[in-house]
Amino acid sequence: MNDAPATMGVAGVPEGHRSGFVSFVGRPNAGKSTLTNALVGQKVVITSNKPQTTRTVVRGIVHRPDAQLILVDTPGLHRPRTLLGERLNDLVMTTWSEVDVVAVCFPANEKPGPGDTFIVNELTKVRRTIKVAIATKTDLVTPDQLAEHLLAIQELGRATGTEWAEIIPVSSVSGDQIDLLADLLVGLLPEGPPLYPDGDLTDAPEEILAAELIREAALEGVRDELPHSIAVVVEEMGLREGRDEDRPLLDIYASLYVERDSQKGIVIGHKGARLREVGKAARQQIEALLGTPVYLDLHVKIAKDWQRDPRQLRKLGF
Repeated sequence: MNDAPATMGVAGVPEGHRSGFVSFVGRPNAGKSTLTNALVGQKVVITSNKPQTTRTVVRGIVHRPDAQLILVDTPGLHRPRTLLGERLNDLVMTTWSEVDVVAVCFPANEKPGPGDTFIVNELTKVRRTIKVAIATKTDLVTPDQLAEHLLAIQELGRATGTEWAEIIPVSSVSGDQIDLLADLLVGLLPEGPPLYPDGDLTDAPEEILAAELIREAALEGVRDELPHSIAVVVEEMGLREGRDEDRPLLDIYASLYVERDSQKGIVIGHKGARLREVGKAARQQIEALLGTPVYLDLHVKIAKDWQRDPRQLRKLGF
């Protein structure tokens, strides 16, 4: 057994240490957020079985002795129907040109279709970035189906003139090949010192994380037309004054914005029952993430057609 310490480079960073940014992309609901959480080892981005749930670029940070892998989670790229959709797509394209590796997620339980071709074609416009293909959700298919899926990904690369640096199948749910994926991604990063302090799991402000967790809870179990229509703004967040240090309480006041009266009724539910469920689920998630007891106050407001209104979009942070 070799107990010799790793050769140290500048400022105590091991020789050959790598650090850089990887962006997960794919059509909505391709498993990008679940994959980010699996690699980080803790929930840092919201997941939902509803498409188009990610709106902010949240970076999950994977710390290893030999590397720091910073994961950029972007909205699903799609053909936009609203001003919000256009802004989300612009965000994706800007991110792709600024990261070291773009990893395209192809869910193994669905054949690559026009949406995937659209994304890969858009990706060919980004010249310098290294491209990787990930077959996600492999726990949902047989080995034969997976083999067929991997060949389809290879063929899509050939048809679009995209050179995949790697094609790798993973399951975020079972953890299959997650460590191998981390190793492969690290190997594609440039050498450099850590970019974030040890222990940081994300660089998203706590208000953004809280808002996203509230939004995730609000999306659970509501009708299909609602995901695009809910925005959450944390109006106020801070530790309650006058409490002992060993009994902290974090006060969060947040507003859920919908576009129409009928949607407001859906979110609030009969006699407020649904909003109470949302509040309870969100509070538990926020407490687990921040490690502090939380008092959560939620209000539902109407911002008429906010997805198409530049002024409203600015107000809601887009």
